[in-house]
Amino acid sequence: MSDTAVRAMGEKDWPEVEMIYREGIAAGNATFEREPPSWADFDRAKLQVGRLVAADPAGSVLGWVAASRVSAREVYRGVVEHSVYVADHARGRGIGTTLLTSFLRAADAAGIWTVQASIFPENTASLALHERVGFRRIGQRERIAYMSHGPWAGTWRDTILIERRRR
Repeated sequence: MSDTAVRAMGEKDWPEVEMIYREGIAAGNATFEREPPSWADFDRAKLQVGRLVAADPAGSVLGWVAASRVSAREVYRGVVEHSVYVADHARGRGIGTTLLTSFLRAADAAGIWTVQASIFPENTASLALHERVGFRRIGQRERIAYMSHGPWAGTWRDTILIERRRR
């Protein structure tokens, strides 16, 4: 979007990033997490490559994307799992597409060859977004984890494993 700037995420962005993360947790179809991590834990767990926010002209964060390695083993050095979140009030404006395409350019430039994610089947907007930018469905993991909170508390959840391979 022309009025949206994509930039590296920094600690100063954390309060807004955390708020958007909390919106995703509350909705129940973004993550198994009960609470966002602290900034220190997030910073330690996520790669610097492609750790981005989308901001409006006033600098308010509209969404974010970040990734972590799937394994510390050298053979998996080019494989990451990513997350992308868009603020409730900013949905339907192309923020997710802008963030994800910017992230994929950064990942490609850094030599990352596989970007993957696990998405709840009920999160149809996220599945459609990922398909639009070149991800493919690998398979469905049935009853992979038990949801302990939110609107799906007390249920086993499935996830769809998706990936995008660098060309």
